[in-house]
Amino acid sequence: MLIANPHASLKPYPTALRQIMNMAAADESLRWLSAWDQLADAATPLYALPDQASRLGVAQIHMKDESVRSPLGSFKALGAPVALLRLILRRWPEMDIDPTQLIRGAYADLVKDFTFISATDGNHGRALAAAAKTIGCACVIVLHANVSLEREEAIAAYGAKIVRIGGNYDASVEEAAGLAAEHGWEVVSDTSYDGYEDIPRDVMQGYGAIAAEAVRQAPAPFTHVILQGGVGGLAAGIISYLWERYGEDRPTFIVVEPQQADCLYQSARIGYPAVATGSVDSVMAGLACGETSPLAWKFLAESVDYFMTISDDDAIAAMIRLAKGGERDVPMVSGESGAAGFAGLEVLCANRDLFADVGLGAEARILLVSTEGATAPRVYRDLVGESAEAVMARQTAHLRRSL
Repeated sequence: MLIANPHASLKPYPTALRQIMNMAAADESLRWLSAWDQLADAATPLYALPDQASRLGVAQIHMKDESVRSPLGSFKALGAPVALLRLILRRWPEMDIDPTQLIRGAYADLVKDFTFISATDGNHGRALAAAAKTIGCACVIVLHANVSLEREEAIAAYGAKIVRIGGNYDASVEEAAGLAAEHGWEVVSDTSYDGYEDIPRDVMQGYGAIAAEAVRQAPAPFTHVILQGGVGGLAAGIISYLWERYGEDRPTFIVVEPQQADCLYQSARIGYPAVATGSVDSVMAGLACGETSPLAWKFLAESVDYFMTISDDDAIAAMIRLAKGGERDVPMVSGESGAAGFAGLEVLCANRDLFADVGLGAEARILLVSTEGATAPRVYRDLVGESAEAVMARQTAHLRRSL
């Protein structure tokens, strides 16, 4: 399903929003994280997909591959660690802490008794656990029933304490809040709620680095940017950067989410942060969120031109197509949530009315973000029909031929 956002407008980036998130803070976040040994030294690749562009009837498709951002395998390496750094800086303002040394573990004695907690679908918790291990503080992660054992093991490998509950993601958020109140821990969440905005803002701010890199790497400005939904944090972080950068000449923004986790779609329909109408149980685990982040919605409400939902089958088909690659297209390992933007593009291009409605055409230049690789390798293999290692071997061969 597709809905045009009646409140979207082409105007300069509002001052009120710039005071919350801005390009300068996004660039600062990336500078801090550049000192972390869990982050790649170079920008993630921006792959051109000319075969797919020709097949779908557009000028260019570029895919930013966040699977190689860090050994964590996802874009979350940009958000959660920055939020943790900024939280510690606020907690000890008198210490004049150097963030680049903090992320290297230089203040481990100071923070050794500091504990934080978070609810997660997997990638956010893994990034937090990795950052906590490096910094030297304690991490508790609440996982709901639909998070795979594979993802639990990946988080626990960094030394985090795991709390398992029944129910869905929203139930895990409530459990984390309750445990934090009981034990005096800090909550480090990527979704906001009444009275809780600083940390989600810092998480979202970190994602602006993706946009900053893409702008530098792209051969020409994008006409369309298609992003994953979830609670809205990734989209808000990237959109805020591009909106500030281009103002009223910004690209058309389209946000995609699972049919059964349509909180952003419903928010656009009624005009304020809403809850999903479905089961919130999707193969796209990172996007299976039931409630829109109110803070993220402040940035999306007037910037996203279209919200759309896709099926699990759409996402799986996109994973398979990206893994296959083409004569000119590099094979890519894109996970269940990572392929959602490409899946949304395919749905739009398959319906010529929708294709025209969102302004796609032969001149369209599209930015997509593969937000994760095979963060659950067994799940990836089952869905794609081959291992991530096999796809990566073909990718390596393709890139060598292209040299």
